[in-house]
Amino acid sequence: MSIESLLASVLEQSTPLVLAALAAMITLRANILNVAVEGMMLVAAFSAIAVGALTDSAFIGFWAGLAGAIFASLVFSTMTLRFGAGFIVAGLGINLLAAGGTLFALERYYNSPGGLRPIAFPDIWHVPEGSLSFIPVIGPAIEGQSIIVFLTVLAVPACWVFLYRTPTGAYLRAAGEDEHAARSAGIDVVRMKALAVTISGLLAGLAGTQLAMDKLHFFLPDMTAGRGFIGLAATLFGAGQPWMTAGAAVLFGFFGALGDRLQAFDIPAQFVLMLPYVAAILALALARWRIHVRNKPSKL
Repeated sequence: MSIESLLASVLEQSTPLVLAALAAMITLRANILNVAVEGMMLVAAFSAIAVGALTDSAFIGFWAGLAGAIFASLVFSTMTLRFGAGFIVAGLGINLLAAGGTLFALERYYNSPGGLRPIAFPDIWHVPEGSLSFIPVIGPAIEGQSIIVFLTVLAVPACWVFLYRTPTGAYLRAAGEDEHAARSAGIDVVRMKALAVTISGLLAGLAGTQLAMDKLHFFLPDMTAGRGFIGLAATLFGAGQPWMTAGAAVLFGFFGALGDRLQAFDIPAQFVLMLPYVAAILALALARWRIHVRNKPSKL
């Protein structure tokens, strides 16, 4: 197990987790616990493969994946912000609708409930093999990575700049911290929350598109496999801060990559597969403990 191959696997597995975590983080700053990220990712993955195979264009498939997730986010914001549905209930509804809707589409239009596997599928841009071999360790790990990996690297500082260096980001945080004070200051709270959900849909769309178009080039039912919830766990562990959230997501990606490598040592596959989820549970427990310690009254 070389360091280069492990680092490459960490980058590949961390990318959808970081994007899912940022998607949940943006809405959390608007005081929305977004459990619909999982469903948004699933819609994006299906849209990217279906439209990419239909048009034979990776470019169109990429944008179709983003559009599918943004559409799901608009449904989520309409249900909650316009019609008053609870965020948790609406989020779970989006997840169930995405899982059932994609399975229905596979059975109804493709007669293939096991998944959508195009015979030929256009490839999105990847770093050419051998182009960065002159850079020790990091170069070989970056080779073969998709453009979405680099967009993810840019998304972390972009989210930080948006939240802490722009007026709109300040309004969004104000709307999440104290709605009444924000309204008194003339901030359109509903608009800020809707913006947060839409940005969340865009980030979740990138995550789902990465899952489907990076290496696999096919869609499987429930292929997100809980990554949206792991991203939510990373958000809670990172206390809604972009850099800490991304760091927690990368940690989960490391456990996932390590689990893949451990299969070569005759370790039971079930144990290997549970590693990222155990890490997520531990992170949630630690985050809860941190909140408890922070809120515990000091003894005089």
